[in-house]
Amino acid sequence: MLTISRGRFLSLLALNLPSPPKPFSPSPSLILLLRRRLPLSPSPPVPRRFFGASPTPSTPMAHRGKQTTQWKEKQRPAAVGSPPSSPVTASAVADGVGRLSIADDPAARSPPMQLGGAPLSNQGSVKSQQKGLWKPKSYVTASSAVAAPVESAIGSVPAEEETGSSANNLMKLFKGPIGAHFNVDNNTFSHAQIRATFYPKFENEKSDQEIRMRMIEMVSHGQATVEVSLKHSGSLFMYAGHHGGAYAKNSFGNIYTAVGVFVLSRMFLEAWGTEAGKMQAQFNNFLEENRICISMELVTAVLGDHGQRPLDDYVVVTAVTDLGHGKPKFYSTPELIAFCRKWRLPTNHVWLFSTRKSVTSFFAAFDALCEEGTATPVCKALNEVADISVPGSKDHIKVQGEILEGLVARVVSCDSSKHMEKVLKDFPPPALDGVGLDLGPTLREVCAANRSDEKQQVKALLQNAGTSMCPDYADWFGIEESGVHSRQADRSVLSKFLQAHPTDYATTKLQEMIRLIRQRHFPAAFKCYYNFHKVNSLSSDNIHYKMVIHIHSDSVFRRYQQEMRRNQGLWPLYRGFFVDVNLFKVNKERATDFAKDSNSLLKNINGNLEASSLVTDGLADEDANLMIKLKFLTYKLRTFLIRNGLSILFKDGPQMKIWGTSAGKQRELSKMAVYIRRKYGNKQLSTSTYLSEAEPFLEQYATRSPQNQVLVGAAGNLVRTENLLAIIEASRDEEGDIHHDVEAPSSPTHAAKDTVLKDEGLIVFFPGIPGCAKSALCKEILNAPGGLGDKRPVHSLMGDLIKGRYWQKVADERKKRPYTITLADKNAPNEEVWRQIEDMCRSTMASAVPVIPESEGTDSNPFSLDALAVFIFRVLQRVNHPGNLDKASPNAGYVLLMFYHLYDGKACKFDGLSYGNRREFESELYERFGSLVKMPLLKPDRNPLPDPVKDILNEGINLYRLHTNRHGRMEPAKGSYAKEWARWEKRLREILFGNADHLNSIQVPFDLAVKQVLEQLKDVAKGGYKTPDTEKRKFGNIVFAAVTLPVGEIKNLLDKLANEDPKAKSFLEDKNLVNNLMKAHITLAHKRSHGVTTVASYGVFLNQNLPVDFTALLFSDKLAALEAQLGSINGEKINSKNEWPHATLWTAPGTAPKEANTLPQLVSEGKATRIDIVPPVTVSGVLDFY
Repeated sequence: MLTISRGRFLSLLALNLPSPPKPFSPSPSLILLLRRRLPLSPSPPVPRRFFGASPTPSTPMAHRGKQTTQWKEKQRPAAVGSPPSSPVTASAVADGVGRLSIADDPAARSPPMQLGGAPLSNQGSVKSQQKGLWKPKSYVTASSAVAAPVESAIGSVPAEEETGSSANNLMKLFKGPIGAHFNVDNNTFSHAQIRATFYPKFENEKSDQEIRMRMIEMVSHGQATVEVSLKHSGSLFMYAGHHGGAYAKNSFGNIYTAVGVFVLSRMFLEAWGTEAGKMQAQFNNFLEENRICISMELVTAVLGDHGQRPLDDYVVVTAVTDLGHGKPKFYSTPELIAFCRKWRLPTNHVWLFSTRKSVTSFFAAFDALCEEGTATPVCKALNEVADISVPGSKDHIKVQGEILEGLVARVVSCDSSKHMEKVLKDFPPPALDGVGLDLGPTLREVCAANRSDEKQQVKALLQNAGTSMCPDYADWFGIEESGVHSRQADRSVLSKFLQAHPTDYATTKLQEMIRLIRQRHFPAAFKCYYNFHKVNSLSSDNIHYKMVIHIHSDSVFRRYQQEMRRNQGLWPLYRGFFVDVNLFKVNKERATDFAKDSNSLLKNINGNLEASSLVTDGLADEDANLMIKLKFLTYKLRTFLIRNGLSILFKDGPQMKIWGTSAGKQRELSKMAVYIRRKYGNKQLSTSTYLSEAEPFLEQYATRSPQNQVLVGAAGNLVRTENLLAIIEASRDEEGDIHHDVEAPSSPTHAAKDTVLKDEGLIVFFPGIPGCAKSALCKEILNAPGGLGDKRPVHSLMGDLIKGRYWQKVADERKKRPYTITLADKNAPNEEVWRQIEDMCRSTMASAVPVIPESEGTDSNPFSLDALAVFIFRVLQRVNHPGNLDKASPNAGYVLLMFYHLYDGKACKFDGLSYGNRREFESELYERFGSLVKMPLLKPDRNPLPDPVKDILNEGINLYRLHTNRHGRMEPAKGSYAKEWARWEKRLREILFGNADHLNSIQVPFDLAVKQVLEQLKDVAKGGYKTPDTEKRKFGNIVFAAVTLPVGEIKNLLDKLANEDPKAKSFLEDKNLVNNLMKAHITLAHKRSHGVTTVASYGVFLNQNLPVDFTALLFSDKLAALEAQLGSINGEKINSKNEWPHATLWTAPGTAPKEANTLPQLVSEGKATRIDIVPPVTVSGVLDFY
């Protein structure tokens, strides 16, 4: 067998792989120690051979501290029929898509010219290569640590003569996954550097309305500016240079990143034309030398459908991150725009709102457009109300289309406007030199021509991207010659990283973050892979690998935020989180000095770095992260079809209610669902190509009526966006206040109540867990003398005795007896039940009050382990329980854990947001139902839960997670953990009964608990709680701005006029305005008549009182209205856009309310009567949106 020296082996590898980035340099002494004591010193730099690259000027690349070497690309052999130095003409790609097929042979590996595409004419057929083709899998973070073997990975360059020896040496080095035989001792150190990341995902704990109000408040006081950007419909793509790597959200080395590299390369071609190759090389060198990562929204038609298939494939830069100082530093938007314009990268459309008037107008404009907005009217409206508008270099309308996903609003520094103005002056929009040139095959052409498998497609994309963007394919295919057949590192390397001594501050903080996530059992994966770019530095005592931190649940980000509040020094948890890790050893003589130097360094920089991180651009940390995402219905409707299909979207309208969709739009969408089912049945569309079927349908559906056009937003070329705002649902009157004579309601209307009324119903329900004593409590309430203190009957429905759908049975009983007090004796743990209760409240004129056991809760669950122990203990003491959940049940503990898990932060979501801790749980219930009754459970001065009880419960929780992850809801006796469950159930009983004295002693006496609950319920029944609407307040679908008037004062004014003027009395006495006039307002501006921005301009005065003088009553045989003169708010006169400000009182059947505008003209023609009010009567109204 041919053998080579170790140095020769590394030199050969260096021909194929890029040298590693600059090593960390925490201090001069640390550098010296590393140079002296690392077992394997990197070999001297060897010029890298770039195969297939067109010659470009040499560019400097940084290596090893301050040493730099001029790398010069070698001339590649000319491809047959395509000299590299000659430009490629249009005829070179005239043969069409058929010749784009990429063969797996050396000739086909020649990458394309930077301009004009690849020399595709000589690429062979792939038919002979189809046998045994390996289809690469994404590096997604799965729960399993074992990777699928790489059966046939291809390197970036042709093999050299001594490839066999290289492979043999590397195989000897890796006798298993990397890190498997690396042992940690006191001489082991770790060095970690973030390689790519995106903004932290901050889960807002406040409601959208609270965030809006806080943003407006901060802008009003000059503390911040609100920045708004378009949300393009694509996927996250991050790029850290041709050696730093290309990354998707939670993966790398797959088709997603290959597409990203290709599209980014094409952006350079469009921007720089013939200079693209040189600029790509300079750009990559800049990213490498400065450790910069750029994040982009990758929008393509080849990676699956979103709201609308884009017209072109492109990227938009959304973040630029400086990773050179350990903790990521994100560029501000002005800095990002300057960076992008320097390199001619695509930017997004951005608006800045720095005054109270502009920011309130923005939110009002969104609310006016949220159900029908598309790109053209939205951008037009924001351009008109914003203080600064910076158009994107990629026009959403031209590259993606009219369907707009949404807007992202966030708080930025109050100086952002000044910085932005300076950047716009210093960096004008760059020219696009590639316009009109032949840029070679498009993304869609390349993908269409290479469809045999994913590997072939990836290779074709990377080759067409060119060597300036992708000099090797190591991240995608590894190193073929190495013989390494696994990309995943050994699963033990994570623990070894945490055990090793950190070499710098960044490593310490990353270790701290990972330890916390593991200690809190947050659902996350830390997957480690070979770092093929560092193969030339590997040895048995010096290993490099990439770590992907994949967060499985959005609730983790919120829970991690809570940890950050307790520990201000924690680093944020980022999205798209990739880390380069180096584990190495030094000798014993130097290890002590190394550790001391490292610790000294950490102490010196510890406080300094974090002190500056507590404030961001002068904003408090909580305010610095204020962000709100605002999405449009036309997009949500389309994308929801991908995820759930029509049956879930329209079943009883739950999703429409979650979105806060107006009743009119819900009716239209229901009609659309019926039409779809009639035409296509219940066929489930493909998640990746659903638009192929959906768009033709939407185009056809839009032609059926103007209302349908508005509903679908845009489809095909038939919908003209400039006409969208001029159409509203035909059945809706313009103002909506007039109600003609109808049968009087038999019970008080829900909208008129301020408190719980005694002559309406009440639903008492229990968001709890079995064993919380709800059935015993219901019996006590039924037997309580006088009930809840009024004459309403009390009725109980026990869930364990009712067969079938329990909540439907409750709804049926409520309809029969709407004014009773219903005790819903069944656990109500999830949102689906809560919404059914809300529906019952609306349909039967009732209120609802939740009764919950009082408990402190944990970080992720509203019920503490103490409470869970008591609940299980109570269940295990039951005998002959109607629901068969008692001491005789072999799986009683499992059932209780199942209910407990229903409240866990990972599993329980409301309006798209997860809740876990107690405060959020109670806030959610109170916000929905307006009142909350707590049943005392645990004594506040109790002793801690004994360790055996705590341990057995935690063991059960972990076993439950293992069981459900593998088997879902399968019974425990039938799964692979059946024996473990049986042993756990037995030990659970032994431990709980062994600690019976403790569990009995910590409970509040039941009679005391019943007494306190009865007192709270009586308070609710008497109206002691003010009960808001059962649903959360919804925003959106603004149609017009108006002054809401107090109906009672209007009726008093009309009574006064009737008493003083015979004509008024004669007209009013038969109009029954007492019943018909339910609401009254004065229209200020209407979206259809005056435009979105005009309506939105009143947002600055929203919810403020406005004095109104009524000067006359005008009426005809078909109309009646009060003439009004508007006052001022904060010294600013409020004007109506109507020529004649008025409040419409009455219209005859068949007469539109807007006809009231003609009353002054009718008076002048003698066709109507005017009665002056002298002196004018003043009332106070509230400016509002309808």
